[in-house]
Amino acid sequence: MSPTAAPSTLPARAQRAATFYRDLVGKKIAMALSGVIFFGFVIGHMAGNLQVFLGRQKFNDYAAFLHGTPSLLWGTRLLLLAALIVHVYTGVTLAQHSRAARPVRYQVKGQRHPNVAARTMLLSGGVLGAFIVYHLLHLTTGTVHPDFVPLDAYDNVVKGFSPGPAAIAYVVAMGLLALHLYHGAWSMFQSVGANHPRYSPVLKKFAAVSSILLFAGFSSIPLAVLFGIVR
Repeated sequence: MSPTAAPSTLPARAQRAATFYRDLVGKKIAMALSGVIFFGFVIGHMAGNLQVFLGRQKFNDYAAFLHGTPSLLWGTRLLLLAALIVHVYTGVTLAQHSRAARPVRYQVKGQRHPNVAARTMLLSGGVLGAFIVYHLLHLTTGTVHPDFVPLDAYDNVVKGFSPGPAAIAYVVAMGLLALHLYHGAWSMFQSVGANHPRYSPVLKKFAAVSSILLFAGFSSIPLAVLFGIVR
């Protein structure tokens, strides 16, 4: 193959990708893959945040490492931004498709209702989107943090969560995150075809346990500050 032949394949690949995405199955897989990125991020983010229990120096060293590695920091941010665009756009598109497929709601006697997590996916997603903006303004840029000091991550967390309403708001947001991740993780397995009767109960339990652990891990930080364990 000549050196000039390779570039001509790029438009064809892009066209195949676009064609695949336009299909309903392609949208579900795109939703699942963007969800995997977020799921991996929140696990890593929680692990990093839990270092606050190791003390001021350890936590501030962690924050300094992130800010001192711009390729890692901005690479992660750009990946998350791309995943967010795909996730939000695809989620809205799939919701519209679902409504169009069943324009009139009906109920069959004895029909089992979807769980709370499934019914509130769009609501929890919208609230989480607003929370992410607030979280960035609160503990990343310090815009809405009255005592923010750049790179003093430990004190920023302690002072940021000392007001009761701020701590409780974070716990509530983490509850919504747990619900969103629970249904999202379970839907992800179904989207990629991992819904065999032999494995489904295990995968559903994995989604539930993971969501509970993430809720407990993230919520432990504002609650520890609120009750004076971290100060």
